[in-house]
Amino acid sequence: MPVAITISSHHLHCHKLTHHLSASLVAIKRTMVTATSSSSSNSGAYTAIKETVTFEREIKKSKFIAIAGPISDEQSAFSFLSQVRDPRATHNCWAYKVGDQFRSNDDGEPSGTAGKPIQSAIDSSGIDRVMVVVIRYFGGIKLGTGGLVRAYGGVASECLRNASTCLVKSKVPMGVEVPFSLIGVLHHQLQSFQVENIRQDYETGKDGIAMISFKVDFDQVEKLEDAIKANCSRELVFYKR
Repeated sequence: MPVAITISSHHLHCHKLTHHLSASLVAIKRTMVTATSSSSSNSGAYTAIKETVTFEREIKKSKFIAIAGPISDEQSAFSFLSQVRDPRATHNCWAYKVGDQFRSNDDGEPSGTAGKPIQSAIDSSGIDRVMVVVIRYFGGIKLGTGGLVRAYGGVASECLRNASTCLVKSKVPMGVEVPFSLIGVLHHQLQSFQVENIRQDYETGKDGIAMISFKVDFDQVEKLEDAIKANCSRELVFYKR
């Protein structure tokens, strides 16, 4: 069974005010209203592999080694590729997925016989933010188009099947203005929901009012709002994406 863990997908910036209106509040509102996710997985939860995993198989004297690893974006994908590829191998074929973004490469194999089958294996696995590199050491026997597709797709599928996975939850940046007298009560509620990145800004331009910003699991937003309103004040206004 996948194990639920949480990560933070975005950063919330609060700037101190030197004018009558709160620059921090304006910045928080603007960020929360206009920012968008770079991929669909950022808006909820997705399945990821916990660590790098390897699977090896010999097919008609050619050695195929599939290596899968977690990535966060295109830059980390190519960094992973540079770490695991073997320049001495005949081919280093690969594919990766980050949200809705797919890329693949046949690295000298006939078009569509390596990168695409690896990509299909990733898609079928249901795993996101992952890269699979399949290294081939040619053994002297040609596999043909169908044989290559089965070989690359097969070792990639087995590699991902052997991987330990986890459920990754994204976090939603939020902010709320509260009277100084309620900050202690608010912090107690925030801690009970295990929020992250709690920040306080007392220079809101409003007497006795502080802006508290934090990040919470996407599926706990409504419950947290209800708990804070019930224990602090129903007049509080929340700012979030």
